Amino acid sequence: MSQTIGDNLESLKARLKSMWEAGDYGRLAPYLEKGALEFLDRLAIPPGDRLLDIACGTGQLAILAARKGIRVTGVDVAANQVEQARARAAEEGVEIALDEGDAESLPYGDASFDVVVSLVGAIFAPRPELVAAEMMRVCKPGGRIVMGNWTPEGHVGQMFRVIRKYVPPLPMPSPLLWGDEPTCRQRLAACKDLRIRREMYPLECRLGPSQAIDLFIQFFGPTHAAHASLTDLDREALHADLTALWTRNNKGANGTTRIMAEYLEIVGITR
Repeated sequence: MSQTIGDNLESLKARLKSMWEAGDYGRLAPYLEKGALEFLDRLAIPPGDRLLDIACGTGQLAILAARKGIRVTGVDVAANQVEQARARAAEEGVEIALDEGDAESLPYGDASFDVVVSLVGAIFAPRPELVAAEMMRVCKPGGRIVMGNWTPEGHVGQMFRVIRKYVPPLPMPSPLLWGDEPTCRQRLAACKDLRIRREMYPLECRLGPSQAIDLFIQFFGPTHAAHASLTDLDREALHADLTALWTRNNKGANGTTRIMAEYLEIVGITR
């Protein structure tokens, strides 16, 4: 697998960037804010600490952190998402440094941050060993490395399996390996006091599962790109399969959707 990546790294990176710039992630961000806030609150980061949010998207976690007085920097590979995050931060009157950049080669100096976080974002970079090394490098000694990673068994892992029926995976390690505890411990072995536990991320909207799938297909880059690559017949079949999955996992009532998506919450201390 690593040889495959090495031979095609430039084209793979371009494809990943294009995938994340597809759709309009900012339209989904409000539905994801509740889970981001729960994740952030458990960290209890003191005001004034320096936080790096890797794969910050349109700023849902970064803006929540800045509201708490944390000194926030966000970085993402998708230029349009960084621009949306800047616009949101300006609209809300919070100060955040927001940069376009790669989780495998972060544009920051050594030991620049007290806390380095990635909430279901850095898992999608193709070379996880570089992601782990870069997180360690930019975090100060005794600082915290924090990740939230979808598990293979959870709702998002189930979505991956449905989509793979129609679209072959990219030539890179599965992002869901970051949600496998032994793999995660191996990749973050340089941390001390590594704590891993399972948490649930709420996916909620006032629409039924079929309409919720419409939102993900229209606005979430990977699903949007996968859907766009299919024939009309396969698009219908994919939509039907995803709707069936979301319906099975739905705990909402009266035409609403409420799904609890499992992820690993990882907190480690740098040496």
